[in-house]
Amino acid sequence: MHDGFLRVAAATPDILVADCKSNRDRILELIRQAEDEQVQLVVFPELCLTGSTCGDLFFSRTLLAGAADALLDLAAATSDLAIISVIGLPLTDGERLYNVAAVLYKGNIMGFVPKLHLQSRTASWETRCFSPGPALSEVPFDNSRIPFGRNLLFGCPELPGLQLAVEIGHDLCAARSPAIDHAAAGATIIANPSACCEFVGRAARRRLLVQSQSDRLVCAYVHANAGEGESSTDLVFAGHNLIYEKGRQLHASPLFTTGLVTADIDLQALTADRKKQSICPAQPAETHRMISFSMKVRPLALRRKLSSSPFVPADQQELAARCEEILSLQAAGLRKRLQHTACRSVLIGLSGGLDSTLALLVAVRVFDALQLDRKGISAITMPGLGTTGRTRNNAVSLADELGVAWQEIPISQAVLNHFQDIGHDPDIHDATYENAQARERTQILMDLANKTGGLVIGTGDLSELALGWTTYNGDHMSMYGVNSSVPKTLLRHLIRHVANSAAPDLKKTLLDILDTPISPELLPPESGKIAQKTEQLLGPYELHDFFLYYTIRYGFTPAKIKRLAEAAFADDYAPETIQHWLQVFIRRFFAQQFKRSCLPDGPQIGSVALSPRGNWKMPSDAVAKLWLEI
Repeated sequence: MHDGFLRVAAATPDILVADCKSNRDRILELIRQAEDEQVQLVVFPELCLTGSTCGDLFFSRTLLAGAADALLDLAAATSDLAIISVIGLPLTDGERLYNVAAVLYKGNIMGFVPKLHLQSRTASWETRCFSPGPALSEVPFDNSRIPFGRNLLFGCPELPGLQLAVEIGHDLCAARSPAIDHAAAGATIIANPSACCEFVGRAARRRLLVQSQSDRLVCAYVHANAGEGESSTDLVFAGHNLIYEKGRQLHASPLFTTGLVTADIDLQALTADRKKQSICPAQPAETHRMISFSMKVRPLALRRKLSSSPFVPADQQELAARCEEILSLQAAGLRKRLQHTACRSVLIGLSGGLDSTLALLVAVRVFDALQLDRKGISAITMPGLGTTGRTRNNAVSLADELGVAWQEIPISQAVLNHFQDIGHDPDIHDATYENAQARERTQILMDLANKTGGLVIGTGDLSELALGWTTYNGDHMSMYGVNSSVPKTLLRHLIRHVANSAAPDLKKTLLDILDTPISPELLPPESGKIAQKTEQLLGPYELHDFFLYYTIRYGFTPAKIKRLAEAAFADDYAPETIQHWLQVFIRRFFAQQFKRSCLPDGPQIGSVALSPRGNWKMPSDAVAKLWLEI
């Protein structure tokens, strides 16, 4: 199975300055190593066939001929290898000398890409030797006319997402680097053969440049830097190789090392983001020359590290910052709604569960920011037929510790009366039994809101909306849903983030809420404990959030999502378990769209959201059949 993954490598050989034959052999050794590791694109440093520190030796016909011969030897030696190699060397065309990258594949030199932005104020003094390359041309080489120019694209019909372009070394630092035009023309991978010397602090700047370039151009960026063997007369080279994908570091070599670093690029993810961000390529023929080659799609055993919680940063400092940012986004949305409506009171159905707890914490943050009395927040606890003492007590404690107004309105008798009115047997614990309680609670909240001139804050989260785990015209409805784009796996961390800095009593309550099994508590308790546990019925939220992320964020096929989940959850779930819950997710996601089509307003906090007003448009009668054929 391929699924759009391509293994790429950045390689730094240990070279000898001006010894083209030795450099050829060391480059070939790394190409063969890369092929053994299932790499299909390997990028070498700038001028690596000669060394970038040759100085005036670049004017020597002996050196130039040696580099050309070495390149031809490499082409011949790799004719049986299905790997693209990007190799730096000096190249003459008439009276001009160019710093170029040769792109080799299966014995063919597909093109020469010249450097554009040459430096004149460093020890390398590039403008002394080299000329900036043209956009498009051809150059004679070994009795052939080879495509030549900075605007070359290399594409593979068997891998539609593979569009390779090259910029060299300092081109990356230019105000308008060649990669900008390459990405606009459709390039998804930018190769940068570089000979960037090392100064104090330069590695951090290099990482920032590569990260920024890959992020804003929505591309993968493979940066191969010169290292061991370059002349140390005035400069030192550290072989700092970097592979980034859309701003995310996939691999980085330590300074002062040689050899290969590899990473698996997800071309389907890149093309999906390009479509969503409307980065539509121009016709390559207008600005670029497309050079096509055929590459067999091969199975790839993934090395790519996959988080089982794509909504949750792994780094704890980043997670804390993310939580604070999300709470601020939620609060900003609710604050604007209160200001617009001139509303000074809100109502929340407080159950003692995760969702209503987060909604209350956000409301408190807003009231404090607006300098409003927290008593304007009414936390309504509505114990029903399935409510346990634990959740009821946590709801009351939370309201007391936050200093908000609270009121308890039991609903059991009202629901039983309703059952009598509609002729429902209360011993039949079906959807009617459950949903009647949710609708009774919503009716109470809405009527109290009318009575007090308040605003009902919805508590449902993104995961519940995706699965349709919400009662239509019950907890499904509110006047503003602050949690509507917060997935369940992230929601827990938001509450824990607040708990970490809370007063002792509040922290104790919040931690007990986090420890309580997730449940709507609509079925009678067993021995006073929660009987209805959501994840036993729906499946693990960590799996569903994983499915949701890759379904909405990238539009991946279920087969690819299953493959990614098997890699991410290898130690936790068997493949058949993952497939079962993925099918549950797909069925519910398609069947419950009608609930998402009429959602109340709520703030978007991430790239995955299901609002029908812009984030997710889907017909309610779409059929899931194709997606279930995993």
